[in-house]
Amino acid sequence: MPKRFFKLTDDVYLSGRWELGHPLDEAGRKLDDPWQFRIGQRATPEERIRIPIKISGKPLDYSHAAFSVPVVHARVASVFTDVAPDDVQIIPVELDSQPAQHFILNATRLVKCIDDAACEEVRYWTPEDGMPEKVGMYSSVSGMRIDTAKVEGAKVFRTRGWTVALIVSEEIKDALERAGITGVRFTDVTGPGAAAGS
Repeated sequence: MPKRFFKLTDDVYLSGRWELGHPLDEAGRKLDDPWQFRIGQRATPEERIRIPIKISGKPLDYSHAAFSVPVVHARVASVFTDVAPDDVQIIPVELDSQPAQHFILNATRLVKCIDDAACEEVRYWTPEDGMPEKVGMYSSVSGMRIDTAKVEGAKVFRTRGWTVALIVSEEIKDALERAGITGVRFTDVTGPGAAAGS
């Protein structure tokens, strides 16, 4: 049976949920480079990171801090390290007023697998956009689909050229659902040639 993959996002539609803020250093300053946790490679934070709770509410097992940095409860971290230990980096963080251990979930693999023809719409930066360093790169990807033949065994990864997307295998999705993890939202990104009706 063909493998299926899903974009994993923070379920922003849960009512009464908390909202996390900008990652901070030990002195309470905003991190200069929060992007390091969503570019598909190992990060090298120099000190302990603190995540403030911007809006108090129901704590979630999986949620995004500012810049869509994934922050997870220890239960979520254990699922990822059990199923895909080579694909993730688990970085301890302090979360305001939360006794439970939390982590930044950093996907350390970057895979070139977006199937442009199967996506609803893809756009690229052009010279007319006035940002020469981005010409030829994705400026938007709607209705993402990936070519699963190019995944090469990865179970958790960012998509090259559009690293905003965090992709997980069906095995990860099933494990998170079995564990009753809160805050997760899954969107099937399996290409049309791999699974009928996806």
